Amino acid sequence: MRIVIVGGVAGGMSAAARARRLDESAEIIVLERGPHVSFANCGLPYFVGGEIEDPQKLLVQTPESLRAALALDVRPEHDVIAVDSSAKNVTVQTANGVEVIDYDALVLSPGATAVVPAIAGIASPRVRTLRTIDDALALRDRVTSGARRAVVLGAGFIGVEAAEALAADGLEVSIVQTAPHPLSPFEPELAWLVTQELRALGIDVHVGMAATAIERDADHDTVVLTDGSRLRADMIVLSVGVRPDTALFERAGIACEGGAIRVDDHGRTSVPGIWAVGDATLNVDPITGARHPVALAGPANRAGRLVADDILRPATARAIPPALGTAIVRVGSLTAALTGANRAALRASGTTHRTIHLHANQHAGYFPGASQIHLVVHIDPETGRLLGAQAVGAEGVDKRIDVLATAIRAGMSVDELIDLDLAYSPPYGQAKDAVNLTGMVGENVLNGTLSLWYAEDLDDVMATSLVLDVRRDDEWATGHVPGALHIPHTELRERIGEVRERANGRPVRVMCASGVRSAIAHRVVSQAGMDSASLSGGILTLRASLGARAQDALVVDEIVR
Repeated sequence: MRIVIVGGVAGGMSAAARARRLDESAEIIVLERGPHVSFANCGLPYFVGGEIEDPQKLLVQTPESLRAALALDVRPEHDVIAVDSSAKNVTVQTANGVEVIDYDALVLSPGATAVVPAIAGIASPRVRTLRTIDDALALRDRVTSGARRAVVLGAGFIGVEAAEALAADGLEVSIVQTAPHPLSPFEPELAWLVTQELRALGIDVHVGMAATAIERDADHDTVVLTDGSRLRADMIVLSVGVRPDTALFERAGIACEGGAIRVDDHGRTSVPGIWAVGDATLNVDPITGARHPVALAGPANRAGRLVADDILRPATARAIPPALGTAIVRVGSLTAALTGANRAALRASGTTHRTIHLHANQHAGYFPGASQIHLVVHIDPETGRLLGAQAVGAEGVDKRIDVLATAIRAGMSVDELIDLDLAYSPPYGQAKDAVNLTGMVGENVLNGTLSLWYAEDLDDVMATSLVLDVRRDDEWATGHVPGALHIPHTELRERIGEVRERANGRPVRVMCASGVRSAIAHRVVSQAGMDSASLSGGILTLRASLGARAQDALVVDEIVR
């Protein structure tokens, strides 16, 4: 059998390696358009910033190493220009001319190409995308040749990583994002923490705007933004998004949707004998049903392996599970990670959900170095099924998101998190880990023990309800909601009459710093016969949700007792 694979890197090389392990007699040919067939895409920003010093470290495998280890016929600089599914062959442009290669099974792993916006001056030699080894080498050369000012267009994962890396290397960095905040898949209350960390790193953050032009000068470029701002740049990193590289395959009659190749749960395309994997394929979101590509290395690697199984062992091949989109990024001293659906996706799909916020310590509070993990978790209010989770914090974020991603994949409900037997020692966690605490809060929400109100409802709450702030006096003085009643939670039982009098039949909406004390106070107020709810995540979440508006929305000099 001859297996021809178009495109290497994650999905293609995983399919090739697995195919060889399954069948020593198969002829396996990998055709790669570029010069590098197996490289670490995700490491490119860190090479540009100098954290990875040796570019050879980015080369995971070479044609020579793959031939020696796996007897693979890997052909870089081989650009597939046509597919004939009837004749079962591909036409390839090489340095020596055009070649036609027959196949028994064809695997497509073309990946995605960088989106290049149609703005004046985008062709400047100081502008570079960050998708390939050559991109990274060119950008690093700019840095080592004396570039001092960098502008990053796009604040997705790659853009944020590039901005962080360049700032750490001593450059003056500006980052520009058309969305309201960096890392647009993150909830606004967590993205605000990322924004603040970027600014703490000295990065100039411009959100809600785009570049309208790039003006070239002899020794620098100027990036002009929609608000008229002008950013001087010695180098410009273009990272505004990617699109599946599939035009050739659409012309060959392979069914695509929104530019992405349609595949079944074994990676088979609409054409018999042709499979596809990776960034160019259509993923059906397992939570919302939304249909879109997922440009992540993990799902591509796993899909490549399972496609090889389907080609060579179809009777026993496991299905490719839809990707949850689990992802993580370092931003200075913080880590931000997510899995599953976010609030916007749930609303767009009409998926009923409730959201819970937690600010649990990453390890025992009495052990030195304790810091908070800011968690947002979405659940189905009827079944408790976990729908998505996000976290930002200095330590322990990766562990918790990985556990929650596993729980979502397993179809667990939020209350089942209570029973997870997670490793505990004071330097590593708490006896009630953040994941266990998520389960406890979620169970209380499901069974009605805890009712929640949300930061986004602040204006309505202030207009219709009594806000009861149960923090300490010193916390209250740092900022509070105008008109709120302040009663520390330790005094609440003795002063419940004040709450009833001030509420005067209105609902009572309780708040504290993080949601722990207000949950206790909520139980006191509700069992006193009043309509009560606790602010999810407390004033920590409220401040992050308000963002820059917090200083105007909260009062620091008025005391209402």
